[in-house]
Amino acid sequence: MSAAEVKQTKLSLMAWIEQLSDASTLTFLEGLKDSRSTDDWWGNMTEGQKRHINEGLADAQDGRTVSSAEFWARLKNG
Repeated sequence: MSAAEVKQTKLSLMAWIEQLSDASTLTFLEGLKDSRSTDDWWGNMTEGQKRHINEGLADAQDGRTVSSAEFWARLKNG
């Protein structure tokens, strides 16, 4: 996208946002803006959450996985 196209897109989005009155759309857009944080989310996780993620990565590296079809079949059949 060229610099001119970027500028035009920004102007178009600003005009569109200015016209919005739907609170849920505005809340969604605000959440989207806030999600672009540069904070390292790993540092905000508990030790338990980090342990579970690392266990899952180790399982995947060691081949302890199931296919998507098998997962859904197990879930469906209990």
